[in-house]
Amino acid sequence: MSAFPLARSYLFVPANRPDRYGKALASGADAVIVDLEDAVAPAAKVQARDTLADWLAQQAAPQEKLWVRINAADTGWYADDVRCFANAPIAGIVLPKADDCDAIRNIAQHFVGPRSRSRLLPLIETAVGIAQMRDIARARHVERLVFGSIDLQVDLGIQCEPQESELTHLRVEMVIASRLANIAQPVDGVTTTFDDAPFLEHAVSRARRIGFGAKLCIHPRQVGIVNQGFLPSAEEVVWACAVMAAVERSDGGAISLNGKMIDKPVIMQAEKFLRQIREE
Repeated sequence: MSAFPLARSYLFVPANRPDRYGKALASGADAVIVDLEDAVAPAAKVQARDTLADWLAQQAAPQEKLWVRINAADTGWYADDVRCFANAPIAGIVLPKADDCDAIRNIAQHFVGPRSRSRLLPLIETAVGIAQMRDIARARHVERLVFGSIDLQVDLGIQCEPQESELTHLRVEMVIASRLANIAQPVDGVTTTFDDAPFLEHAVSRARRIGFGAKLCIHPRQVGIVNQGFLPSAEEVVWACAVMAAVERSDGGAISLNGKMIDKPVIMQAEKFLRQIREE
């Protein structure tokens, strides 16, 4: 597990818009992903890389919240992206189209020196990536998996209804892969609608129930809802406090609350809820 605080929200910002870097970092997002891939046209990618590198060089302190999504390993920009940002003063690198461990090992070879953050977020967004997901999760430097749900639908030819129920089993598989590798809970994909708060709340609730711990954001309006959605609800906090109070009152025998038995897994869940609130 990572020694760094885990993010609940990852907000994308285009690499060719340096005027938005600071705004994104001040948006309340736990982390910001400066995007060199989908957000930048091919003709502008080299300039965008230079723009981001220049901006980082001008900062007085390491950018602990900032990740860089580089271009995929099968593109002509990948090698220079890795050389430029593997040891930059940032949180780490987001690798798109993570289909196997080869690109991860290649990036890891560039992690050297005290400035290296040595952290990777592989985006699982192809059928091959899904098939190799458990190996990718175990690869060195991988902090957590990220679900590239939109690209995956295209790759698989899936046409999802708004709730994306067709992808539920793949989300569960990602949670299982993360648990088997003993890494942090995965990051859910984007919700492209950013002006429908109830819809986003439902998407975050679904992700949390399945076992995800964070979500990608494409607009600052999404950040607050995502951050709050991955915290225990008021009802869950009340329940957790009642569980722990019942435990304290017990004499070591069987414990019950409101007609339900309280065993070790229930206590662990209550402790988790209260720990999340304290850390917030």
